[in-house]
Amino acid sequence: MVVNKNVVFDVVGTLAGYERFFEAIDNTLGDRLRKEGIKPKVFGFLWTEVASREYTYQSMSGSYTPGNKTFPALFYRILWQCGIENPREFANDKDLAAIMEGHSDMRMRDGAAECVKKLRDAGFTVWGLTMDNRETVAGYFERSGIDMPRENLHSCDSTGIGKPDPRAYQPLLERLSKEGGTPWFAAAHQWDSTAARRTGYKGAYCTVFEGIALPDIFGEMEVVAETLPEMADKIIAMSN
Repeated sequence: MVVNKNVVFDVVGTLAGYERFFEAIDNTLGDRLRKEGIKPKVFGFLWTEVASREYTYQSMSGSYTPGNKTFPALFYRILWQCGIENPREFANDKDLAAIMEGHSDMRMRDGAAECVKKLRDAGFTVWGLTMDNRETVAGYFERSGIDMPRENLHSCDSTGIGKPDPRAYQPLLERLSKEGGTPWFAAAHQWDSTAARRTGYKGAYCTVFEGIALPDIFGEMEVVAETLPEMADKIIAMSN
């Protein structure tokens, strides 16, 4: 049996955590949000989730809009949807700029560097497939001291097709499958892992972001782990 030693990671939310982004929201709008009964982290989570949905729907409808354009454009709408009647009186573009600076300064999760090292030490090549801007995401790796060759980091922006469309996963899958075997796709978004798995990858899912695996909805995975290093260990074990 040919063992394919390639692992493709989702990056934002999987290897990179949202802590810097949530901190920027709290530092900029925290007191104002709490007065309205809105937890800053919940606001940030809602914003990221709605942005992912709108990005995906735009892609599905044939009007791909890059994530770095979609995300800030939704700021005032999310405030309104949280019950802020006059969002542009509640916050301003300076607030948005401060928050987006935190978003651009996100760092890798605890255990991300160990996860990547374990896989590379075991002979795996690590790749990234992100819905976000390639250069912004490359900065997350650089600031966290994790070497990620630019040629191994791919963005949906290059094809204009967003995940979880099967066509977003296929180009890299085809490239990495040429020598035989099946590459892995690893994510902390279960919808992402299962979509890649249906496209032809082996699926690895880490609950570090979503907390609870839902196999009744998303199906079974080859690997499910609570931490990134544990996920690496299980991928290695299943490939030996």
